[in-house]
Amino acid sequence: MKRILGIAVVLGLVGALTVMAQEVKPGKGEVVDLGKDVKLEMVLVPAGKFKMGSPASEKDRNSNETQHEVTLTKPFYMGKYEVTQEQWQAVMGNNPSRFTIGAKYPVTNVSWNDCQEFIKKRNAKTSEGYRLPTEAEWEYACRAGTSTAYSYGDSITKIDANIGGNRGKGDSIKEVGSYKPNAFGLYDMHGNVFEWCEDGGFGADYPKGAVTDPKGPAKGDGRVFRGGSVNNIIFGARSSSRHKLSPTYQNSMMGLRLARTK
Repeated sequence: MKRILGIAVVLGLVGALTVMAQEVKPGKGEVVDLGKDVKLEMVLVPAGKFKMGSPASEKDRNSNETQHEVTLTKPFYMGKYEVTQEQWQAVMGNNPSRFTIGAKYPVTNVSWNDCQEFIKKRNAKTSEGYRLPTEAEWEYACRAGTSTAYSYGDSITKIDANIGGNRGKGDSIKEVGSYKPNAFGLYDMHGNVFEWCEDGGFGADYPKGAVTDPKGPAKGDGRVFRGGSVNNIIFGARSSSRHKLSPTYQNSMMGLRLARTK
C-alpha cells in the first residue's frame, strides 16, 4: 500500500512538473503581412500567475518594485521581436531611427505618442487590435516562468543579451533576434533597446497586493518603459526594472514591441 501511495505521489509530482513545463513552452505563433513582403511575427503567451516586482534580497533592485502576485486570466499575443525599422516604414512611410540604420534593426527614436500613432495607423487596416503591452504583461512575458533577476538567472552577460552600460563607447544596437530567445520564444526582452509599455506613470499606483489583469493608471506623470538597452547599465535590464519618461520623449535607445489580446 505504501509503495502504491509513493508511486502516486511521484506521478502527481511528475504531472505537476509537466504542467509547469508546458506553461513556459513557446506559444502558437502567427505571421502578419504588413505589405511589401514585410512580416510581423507574434507569439501567443499563455494566461498564468506570477510574482511581479522583485524580492528585497534582489541585487540592485529599486524601491518601486514592490513584489506582488499578478494573475493574467487571458492569453495574449506578444511581438516575437522588437518592432523593426522595415515594419515601421511599412506602416508609417518613414523611418525615425538614427545612427544604426537597417531593415532588421529595431526602430528607435520613437516616443510613446509616436507608438500610439503607429498602432492607430496599423489598426485602421485591420480589426486585430494591436497595442502596447501592459507592464504586467511585459514582465510576465519577459520572465517566461522564471523568478530570477533575469530570465537567464540572477546574472546576465553579453553572451546572453545586447547589454553594456558603456553609454556609446563601442556598444551598438543589434539586429533583432541576434541572441537566444527566452522560454516563451521572445527575443531581446533584455537589452538592445528600451520598450514602451501602455501604462502611465508609476509609484503610489503600483499594487502592493494581489491583482488580476492590471492595466496601470491611464494617466500619470510619465509613461513606463522596460527591458534595458545596450547603452544602459546592466542591472537596468532586470525583469522587474521599471523606468518612466514623458510620452513625448524620443531617444536613439527607445523602441517598442507590440501586443494584442487573443
